[in-house]
Amino acid sequence: MDKKHQVHNLIILDESGSMNNIKQAIIDGFNELVQTIHGIEKKFPEQKHFISFITFNSLEQKWLHFMQPASKLKQIDDEKYKPGGFTPLFDTMGLSFQKLKTALENESDYDVLVTILTDGLENASKEYTGNNIKKIIKELKQNRWTFTYIGTDHDIEKTAISLSITNTLAFKKDKDSIQKMFNAEKIAVEKYCKKLHSEKKDFSKHFDSDDKIEKS
Repeated sequence: MDKKHQVHNLIILDESGSMNNIKQAIIDGFNELVQTIHGIEKKFPEQKHFISFITFNSLEQKWLHFMQPASKLKQIDDEKYKPGGFTPLFDTMGLSFQKLKTALENESDYDVLVTILTDGLENASKEYTGNNIKKIIKELKQNRWTFTYIGTDHDIEKTAISLSITNTLAFKKDKDSIQKMFNAEKIAVEKYCKKLHSEKKDFSKHFDSDDKIEKS
């Protein structure tokens, strides 16, 4: 039996204080996304999915999963997700990118799907700047990494483009909008895996790292 193609899902979730007023909606939406990820391998059995999931604020960065099988991805609740502090977005991105990149150094047949979800601009990083992150993302996109920036309460497209990310989703801070956002993300993940499935039929082709989400 051929070795399965690895797909690494890196999820970066803002846990800063300003997320507190949409805490339950984020928990509910994320938990529905978990069910979608659990079902991906059944639809695409030639793929082996792994999860790396980090939440962050200026108080701490929490790795809830790192390179674990998708089946191990657990739902979150108000004990695991407790918004507080500020938003060291760049530091968290830089840390998580480097950690996963290093762990994959001896692998060759893989793709990485990065999803960043935040409700505000960077305001607390000490080690990385926006220019640092932009340079890192540009390099990683050449090596089978795909990025999506999901956000609210700031100019989502402008921020994403400044980081060399072209896939974006915006939402408003209300339950219906958050639900629609997570539904769109679930559809995007499934489309990504379907596209990957088609591309892997011909190994001379490469998945377009800016083709995860089709904008309306």
